[in-house]
Amino acid sequence: MIRFSIFGIPVEIQPFFWLVLVMIGGAPYADSAQEILNVCLFVIAGFISILVHELGHALTARSYGASVRISLQAFGGYAAYAGLESNRLRSFLITAAGPAIQIALGVLVSFVTRNMVLNDNMDYFVNMLIWISYAWAILNLLPVLPLDGGQMLNSALGPKRIKVTLWVSILVASFSAIAMFSLTHSIMFPIFLGMFAWQSFQALKQVR
Repeated sequence: MIRFSIFGIPVEIQPFFWLVLVMIGGAPYADSAQEILNVCLFVIAGFISILVHELGHALTARSYGASVRISLQAFGGYAAYAGLESNRLRSFLITAAGPAIQIALGVLVSFVTRNMVLNDNMDYFVNMLIWISYAWAILNLLPVLPLDGGQMLNSALGPKRIKVTLWVSILVASFSAIAMFSLTHSIMFPIFLGMFAWQSFQALKQVR
């Protein structure tokens, strides 16, 4: 486990965070030195992009007076905060800040490097940093609990419409899992989306 601080915010990185990035980066199919290097570059790009995403949540929460910390684990991570006098608008803005700053990172890197001459490895790293920033943000914006999009929908609709939020979460997660498997033939993301759909269904049964 790795621990450090950035902008005064404690960060903890679990071992499975690295493992998942290595798997997504193509480690099972890497059979040459260049492909292994590409996996390493993908992991570094993923770490930077996801950390920036969580910093968006954490810095916004801290601006409202919360004490915050970041944990990167398995499929992404989360920013935890305490001591915040929260309301629906603040919750929405804190949640939206993660994908917003991650998309901004992708735009910034694209703009800064568009006229630069890069070697093959740097070009791959930059492309992966941009791609991960966009893809991760878009995935998180799906209105599926507990993803950011689901949390934003919950904040927008409020607790009285939690059934609507949960039904949207179930339907979007189920459809997205099927669509993603059909397009990519990968089971990792569909499994997570299926798990989220099941969690929302179980939560729906508890709503009175």
